[in-house]
Parts: sequence; C-alpha cells; structure tokens
Amino acid sequence: MSLATPLPLLLSLLLFTTPLPTASANEAETHLHFFFHDVVSGLSPTAIRVAQAPTTSLSTTGFGAVVMIDDPLTEGPDRNSKLLGHAQGMYALASQEEAGLLMAMNLAFVSGDFNGSTLAVLGRNTVLSGVREMPVVGGSGKFRFARRYALARTHQFDLFTGDAVVEYDVYVRHE
Repeated sequence: MSLATPLPLLLSLLLFTTPLPTASANEAETHLHFFFHDVVSGLSPTAIRVAQAPTTSLSTTGFGAVVMIDDPLTEGPDRNSKLLGHAQGMYALASQEEAGLLMAMNLAFVSGDFNGSTLAVLGRNTVLSGVREMPVVGGSGKFRFARRYALARTHQFDLFTGDAVVEYDVYVRHE
C-alpha cells in the first residue's frame, strides 16, 4: 500500500482542523463564597421531601427520596447574615451504599453585582465527604455560559433536626 492516498487525507485533516476555543479575553473568572442553609425541620422548612420509593423507609441511606429546595444563601454561617440568594431545585438520594445525593439546583442571586443572575449546578454530592466537588454547567445574566465547579463543605449539621449549613466556594468562568 502506498503512502500517496493517506498523505493527502492527513494534510487535509490538518489544514481544516481548528483548535477548540479556549477562554476568550472577554471572559471573567469569579470566585463566590457563601453559606447554604438546608432546613428540613420546624414550621418553615426550606427543603421538603416530595416523593419517595416504597422501599425508602427501609434504606439506611434514604435511597429513593426526592427533596425540593429553596435554601437561603447567606454571606456568613449565621442564618440572619446578609441574604445573597437562594438555592432552588432538588436533590435526590441516589445511592444505596452511602449518603450520596444527585443535586440539580439553580443558585439564584438576589443582591450585589450578580443580582438577577443564576448558576446551574448539577452533580453528585457525597454529603459525608469532607469536600465535595460538583460541576457548574451553566448560568444566566452575568453568568451566561458559566462553567467550572463548586466545592461544598459541611459547616454544621444537627443530628437531631437534620438541618445543615454548608459552606460553598464556587469558581466560574463566564462572559
């Protein structure tokens, strides 16, 4: 077999192949830091179980439960610190072996430079791990075309009520 046929093909591929776009000069890098308050107890919960499988109550991990959230995002760990936004969406207990959640939420900001903008987070959250990483898959407003990741760390968890405060560091690249 001669090299005559593959060589023009190879040259054509090299000539017409364009590199994937990298971060453009007009993109911004933003680091956000806030606290997520997941309240499942009391008269005004911010996280409510809306569905579960027939076997969920038999599971040690709560496998099969689906929880809708409208969790406040605050500047500090105290619930009464400045409100920055809300985590709105849901999480589902998706593991039979560990406390593993499927998180699907929008971080909707209501103050500051990002008022009216959102970030979309979709990923796995193993809540007993020290640090959890979840992908940022999009955004709106000032976060249009956002991508990168969110790091979550449990700041406080009440074993009696199930309420949690989670510290988030979100790193995004956006227009």
